[in-house]
Amino acid sequence: MKFLVMIYNDPSLLDAVPGAEADTMMRHCFENADAMRADGKLFDSQQLEAPTTAKTVRVRNGKSIVVDGPFAETKEFLAGFNLIEAENMDEALKIAQSFPWAGLGSIEVRPVRDMDAVRRRVGA
Repeated sequence: MKFLVMIYNDPSLLDAVPGAEADTMMRHCFENADAMRADGKLFDSQQLEAPTTAKTVRVRNGKSIVVDGPFAETKEFLAGFNLIEAENMDEALKIAQSFPWAGLGSIEVRPVRDMDAVRRRVGA
């Protein structure tokens, strides 16, 4: 079963981490990602640019509205994601808890919908 692991950072906590410590955390993430990839548990992992670079699109009544910034007004921002393979939600949560970013924000774990099953269901 695939899960999307979304990493949310609190900028005030992130900014308080000294540069050398942040680099150590990032090295740990790369080492962890390499091991998970080798075990077939990680499909993809990416960081996102700062929320200030984001734009949000909404279409209402046929009219497109583009605004600067992330989708929601929140303190934490989506910083990156990992697409993983896990037996179940418990294993996915255990993997997510191993990421150091859980201490600087939050990590949302959500099952990925089987789009092939949806495709078959709708006859596409």
